[in-house]
Amino acid sequence: MKSDIVVIGGGASGLMAAYAAASTLNDDGVCAQVTVLEKMPRPGRKIMITGKGRCNFSNVKGWNDFSQHIRSKGNFVKSAFFNLSPEAVLDFFSSYGMDSVVERGDRAFPSSYRASDVVDTLVNACLSKGVKILTECEAKLLERRESGYRLELANGESWLASKVIVATGGLSYPNTGSTGDGYRIAGNLGHTIVPTFPSLTALVPRGYKAAGQQGGIPGIPDELASDPYYSLPKRVARETPLSELGEKLCGIHLKNVGVRLLVEGCDAGYEFGDVDFTDGGLEGPVGFQISRKAVKALSNGSRVSVVLDLKSGVELTELTLRVKQLWSDIDKDSRSARLREKEKCRILLGKLMPWELIPAFVACNPSIMTLERRGRAATKVWVNLVSIAKALKNWEMEIEGHVGYERAVVTAGGVSTDDMIAKKMESRICPGLYFCGEVLDVDADTGGFNLQCAFSTGALAGRSAAKSLEGEICSQSEPER
Repeated sequence: MKSDIVVIGGGASGLMAAYAAASTLNDDGVCAQVTVLEKMPRPGRKIMITGKGRCNFSNVKGWNDFSQHIRSKGNFVKSAFFNLSPEAVLDFFSSYGMDSVVERGDRAFPSSYRASDVVDTLVNACLSKGVKILTECEAKLLERRESGYRLELANGESWLASKVIVATGGLSYPNTGSTGDGYRIAGNLGHTIVPTFPSLTALVPRGYKAAGQQGGIPGIPDELASDPYYSLPKRVARETPLSELGEKLCGIHLKNVGVRLLVEGCDAGYEFGDVDFTDGGLEGPVGFQISRKAVKALSNGSRVSVVLDLKSGVELTELTLRVKQLWSDIDKDSRSARLREKEKCRILLGKLMPWELIPAFVACNPSIMTLERRGRAATKVWVNLVSIAKALKNWEMEIEGHVGYERAVVTAGGVSTDDMIAKKMESRICPGLYFCGEVLDVDADTGGFNLQCAFSTGALAGRSAAKSLEGEICSQSEPER
């Protein structure tokens, strides 16, 4: 089988790369074939689950703000960003009939809030330019030849191509087809693979899960489970049952919370926003933002904890006075006359936090109440108001692990950008070979940044491959002198 340009992977970056390559060839009047080889039965599987099916496909911030959300070598993406900016992405989708809406935080969604519209638009755009999209075609081996590349597929087919674009994704959500194929292809051809780890994933506080269970990885065959890319010493399977503490916390959503990340007791980051406790652990926008550093530190064997500040807008001194005043009001209330200290404490906490959070807060902060024995049978409970104020400002949770690639939004690490020409997304080691999207050592925050990077790097890789092919065709057609 032959194709002038072969794109390995039919995800966000691969489809955009194919479209950009075919569009460039068509605009320049060059007759050449672009083919996408996708291992899954349908292209765009991972796009379909992005944003819980709503698909936050871009973020329309300008470069100066956008680049602050790229967590590894942001300048590498700069050329690609300006080649296909967020505004250009929105214009692209609009030109093919998909309208967009921009929400808080400059996040762009399809106006239908259906991820399937994003996939359908990408596929239709490719088909309109003559791109062939072949599914259930899993790449196994890529060999460099004098006249291009030879690609072997799992089904026994082989393909010859002048240019190859690797857009296989990373390792996150492997049941969508991201199983590290691109790393093996790149590594076999001499490229450096920066160690990978899950990013934008759930952090598991100590005692959140029942001990002693480590399940398999959904979407990963048993023979690959021991692969270095998947062997994560601090991985906690999401399906591991919740402990009693986990049951108390799971389902709680906290707004406007300050979260400090501590590594070996030292400040390693701070975020402010919303936190979710799920069946996986600590998630939500803020949980995801700190997870990259936390997972990397855990992988290196460091001690990691997070500190929640439930009252970030109030200083500790002021909060302590407020707690004491609330207690005084409750104590003086005639309705509290016959209540025990524990019951009055619950009323106090109900004025300071969501009711559903109280059981977990009390369980995690036992110092807020002291039991004093007065003889053999008599006891007295003391409510420590200062301790309550301190716990509200500094609720520390030690992190014992994290959810792995099976539910991580994105993969950190990948094919080293030092091996790439940033202005072309072309390999320095293998001319005519291009990389784009999550397979590269490029990852960003949640909020549309990762998909925008995928579109931008894919478009630049496709355009560069097409221009290089045109140059070769023109040189071959020149008459000998």
